Amino acid sequence: MYRKEIKVVDCTIRDGGLMNHWRFDDDFVKTIYRSCVEAGVDYMEFGYKSSEKSYSRAENGPWKFCDEADLRRIVGDNKTNTKISVMVDIGRIELEAIKPKKESLIDMIRVACYIHQFDKAIQHAEYCMDKGYEVCINLMSVSKVIEPDLDEALKDLARSKVPNFYLVDSFGSLYCEQIEALMKKYKDALPGKTIGIHAHNNMQLAFSNTITGIIHGANMLDATFLGLGRGAGNCPMECLIAFLKNPKYRLLPILDGIQKKVHPLQKEISWGYHIPYLISGSMNEHPKESMEWMDGETRDDFVAFLRKMHDKELLE
Repeated sequence: MYRKEIKVVDCTIRDGGLMNHWRFDDDFVKTIYRSCVEAGVDYMEFGYKSSEKSYSRAENGPWKFCDEADLRRIVGDNKTNTKISVMVDIGRIELEAIKPKKESLIDMIRVACYIHQFDKAIQHAEYCMDKGYEVCINLMSVSKVIEPDLDEALKDLARSKVPNFYLVDSFGSLYCEQIEALMKKYKDALPGKTIGIHAHNNMQLAFSNTITGIIHGANMLDATFLGLGRGAGNCPMECLIAFLKNPKYRLLPILDGIQKKVHPLQKEISWGYHIPYLISGSMNEHPKESMEWMDGETRDDFVAFLRKMHDKELLE
């Protein structure tokens, strides 16, 4: 599977922060960072760049905001081959708060949006490009987007300067045939642009869907240590690195980071495949209700949760 264009993006802190409000201590984040550097991972996404007008610092840890001082405390001047990435949500950050690249440790800004925000996403991404950053657009919940809207968005993106675009399986609901079809659509509509893939594991398909993406031309690959991420989690970094068999990447530092920090974290917070996530994924629904169910006393009553979701579907 060696392909020189492939880049691996670690999202452990950013996506994993959805399970603990980004309250990772410095030692945890430093361990993941050092593991990424030693493993040859191309980008580490530290979290979100967010406004305090949108989110409270009392309720969220530092990686919801990714201030320069916090980043510098972890990476120093980051004189490594691992680039620093952050994500921004449309409407959750004032663009003027984004410093010019020459004043920041951040290398790449990924703009996350829903289909109705796509025009703004292009504007945000081009603004960040003009500031000197690498950029991506991550279109969320593509499994809910109707084809004419998606085609129109792709036409707009093709006319833009934005060089990178992600296939995002937000609900962990896509099958390999759908990944293949979307990859073909994206590549045909966006000649010359790089396509990435970000998969969730609701139906135990995040790793296999990532492989399908690779086979059909995805060159930016998201993964997290031990799959740590929202709900069912993401494509496991250790699986991806082992699969790629690319001499630029090393598995041992990933396993070291998992052993030291991520595996012990499972005693404090719960993520990964579980039947309520399977149910929401199979129904192409957002996992928020699954996550709420998992926090309740009846978390293991799978039949009751399925009935609840079916009743909701009937009401809609």
